[in-house]
Amino acid sequence: MDSLQLPQPMATQNNHTEDHNERHGDKSKEVKASPAHSTLALIEDEPKDTDPWDLPELKNVGVPWSALDTKGKVLRVLLSVGKLILFLGFLYVFICSLDILSSAFQLVGGKAAGNIFQDNTVLSNPLAGLVIGVLVTLLVQSSSTSSSIVVSMVSSGLLTVQLAVPIIMGTNIGTSVTNTLVAMTQAGDRSTFRRAFAGATVHDFFNWLSVLVLLPLEVATGYLYIVTKLIIDSFQIQSGEAPELLNVITDILTESIIQLDESVISEIATGDPAAMNKSLIKKWCQTFTNATLMNVTVPGPENCTSPSLCWVDGNYTFTLKNISETYNVQKCTHLFVNVNLSDLAVGLILLALSLLVLCTCLILIVKLLNSMLKGQVATVIKKILNTDFPFPFGWVTGYIAILVGAGMTFIMQSSSVFTSAMTPLVGIGVISIERAYPLSLGSNIGTTTTAILAAMASPGDTLANALQIALVHFMFNISGIILWYPIPFTRLPIRLAKSLGNITASYRWFAAVYIICCFFLLPLFVFSLSLAGWQVLVGVGTPLVLMLIIIIVINILQKRKPGCLPTALRSWDFLPLWAHSLAPWDKVVGVITAKCCCCCKCCQIAADDQERREKESLGKKPHTEVYDNPAMSAEMEVTNETKIELNILKITRL
Repeated sequence: MDSLQLPQPMATQNNHTEDHNERHGDKSKEVKASPAHSTLALIEDEPKDTDPWDLPELKNVGVPWSALDTKGKVLRVLLSVGKLILFLGFLYVFICSLDILSSAFQLVGGKAAGNIFQDNTVLSNPLAGLVIGVLVTLLVQSSSTSSSIVVSMVSSGLLTVQLAVPIIMGTNIGTSVTNTLVAMTQAGDRSTFRRAFAGATVHDFFNWLSVLVLLPLEVATGYLYIVTKLIIDSFQIQSGEAPELLNVITDILTESIIQLDESVISEIATGDPAAMNKSLIKKWCQTFTNATLMNVTVPGPENCTSPSLCWVDGNYTFTLKNISETYNVQKCTHLFVNVNLSDLAVGLILLALSLLVLCTCLILIVKLLNSMLKGQVATVIKKILNTDFPFPFGWVTGYIAILVGAGMTFIMQSSSVFTSAMTPLVGIGVISIERAYPLSLGSNIGTTTTAILAAMASPGDTLANALQIALVHFMFNISGIILWYPIPFTRLPIRLAKSLGNITASYRWFAAVYIICCFFLLPLFVFSLSLAGWQVLVGVGTPLVLMLIIIIVINILQKRKPGCLPTALRSWDFLPLWAHSLAPWDKVVGVITAKCCCCCKCCQIAADDQERREKESLGKKPHTEVYDNPAMSAEMEVTNETKIELNILKITRL
């Protein structure tokens, strides 16, 4: 809404302050710091003539290369090589921590994710399938894992490919939350956070907008199913082996920490009751399965493997049947193989440790990049990444960036890893939002090509279904790129991400509200309506969607053609301030944060004060208490309270 602009809340706040001062006179000196409870008042005004989205100049603060002697040049080269090695080491640990984070989420919520997939009546609703895809991918933090669950369900006949299409769309949305969480770690600097959060959410907006268009189209026409079915039927595809690229390097570290048996989640999803009692933590890494033809008892002749292998002896019916027995050969060597803890406990331990390592590595990577990207090096890198080809081939640059993003994601075999590694580069100003957008689109394609190759490694009886689902994912992203990239006017995700970046730069708490609402509350709300039935879903959802469309149309008309609207609708001033501005909510958040910090601070102050009084009572003589001045004590208490309040306001700065 246009009412979320910054000047209006500031004006309102100043008016309230003036009225308060007039009513209380000299007492206003005591509450002079109260406007700073709002985080908006703590933000310094930026120059009006500068664009906040312009890339910052990475200045060279060191001695020029030409001014260095031989020793200085050698030291600079060694220092640069050392920084590069440290950067690659931190990046390696960062990628491994993302892998461990995915394993931790699977331990915490993997069985719950498998149970969610069991209810086929709910999955028959496309919206419910979409939401389940989002929630399951959030639980396991891996679109590859959730896609493999869908493949196993389709292969076992529990789910048709048509019903699996919305779930695949949901996995595309769920996997984009990782880089959004990574952007939250850069909330310390206003400009950096604006660019980083916009660079992360441009991926989110692309996925949401693509679903808004392609899900109704798929429900109405079956477009993705028909196209992928034609591709599968047109080619004689044979199974092969999926390549392992970056996993060869990262598995050395991650598999020494934890190894999971992901087939347990698929078994739970396909309805195997024994799988609920199995642990996701892999105990035996090498097993041997032996099939033996044995005589077994069956209820009747109709249960025999064949009439020639069936005989009756009194009340018993016997047949020959292959019985498979699995023998454990070699135990795994990871850290948790002999730990007697539940999957939930191990998952929570790994979740805390992986988040700590991930945030630490990210901070160190950003600091290293800031120290490395200076002077001519920064200029060269920024020109390579952000410069377009000369006219008339400027339009080719974006498509090359898409190919680069697809290639890098194919090497890393994870779109979350690539986009999460790119987010700090956007934040410090090395990559622009306009260049990060096609790179993110390429990462979407890269992760589907990996899934296609993985599907081609499936057995012959499940190859067609597995490959068709992987192609559905691929065609969904290709269709989204066709919708939201070729024409500059249609690149709505960039404009929406920049708008959200401006809001979160001013109200940083809104970033957490966005993540919670878009990835948790909204999917859960739609899922609960789906469980109630399509009548309730239509009855509640239709008015809300219509209201949202009307608000969007009015906002567009207010900005572009206000004359077409009635006088009352040319602004949202007729609504209460809290209904069209974030400033009142910002004050509420500031007050709540101040109260929380005040409670912690007061407890600490009370303990320190009590300790100080005890020391003073031991050190003072009894007759000195006669000379205490109550007026001086009260004045000192007021001064101390004012200092405490100012310290709390500094601490609660968002």
